[in-house]
Amino acid sequence: MSASAALGQVCGSDVPELTAFLRVVDLTVSGLDSPSVRLWVERDGDGEIIGSTGYEISADSRHALIRSVAVDPSRRSTGRGGGLARFAFARAAEEGAATAWLFSRRSGPFWRGLGFAPADRRELASVLHDTHQVRLFQETGQLDHEVAWSRPL
Repeated sequence: MSASAALGQVCGSDVPELTAFLRVVDLTVSGLDSPSVRLWVERDGDGEIIGSTGYEISADSRHALIRSVAVDPSRRSTGRGGGLARFAFARAAEEGAATAWLFSRRSGPFWRGLGFAPADRRELASVLHDTHQVRLFQETGQLDHEVAWSRPL
């Protein structure tokens, strides 16, 4: 994240703009207003969203499902994505999470660079069964096509 950008927690009025941003970068937009989802956006000097990050926390607070980590395509390859992801890791750890999990079919090298290793998607679905994204993926059959990753926090 840069000194010229501001990171702020998402409130209800931010959800439509965040939804549009996540659609552009092809990430899951479902459940952004769910109480279990914690989200932040990074804005440029003009107030436009240029990055986002967040997670869903398990009911026991021991596991976090990292989601919505995205950077505007014109601002990638600057370290911004790693900074946004590390921000989510720190917040999740503050809530008591010991393990971070995520789904990613396209960004394996990025996540490996942040300490993630391939994980069993069924194990992810078991420990994070109460999260919005896992429920959605199970209901739609998408879970069978996802690639899971995990790392300790």
